[in-house]
Amino acid sequence: MPVDKSARVEERRRIRNAPLRTKAKSSVKRARGLIESGEVEDAAAAVRSAVVALDKAAQKGALHKGNASRRKSRLMRQLHQTREG
Repeated sequence: MPVDKSARVEERRRIRNAPLRTKAKSSVKRARGLIESGEVEDAAAAVRSAVVALDKAAQKGALHKGNASRRKSRLMRQLHQTREG
């Protein structure tokens, strides 16, 4: 009995979390692409939207808080390195 219930709960959570994780991943990927292409203004806007998506996913439990924080930190570091150099 518990195996069936945990499977149902897991499926509900997967369905609820999948769009949040997908949005976060795709926005991070878009931001990284713009950073690498050298479009600083567009990249900055994309990084801001990626940070929002990561924060929402972490707040709702789709991503771990530390995972979202690490990804935001790396994105911001990449953005600032392109601005400096």
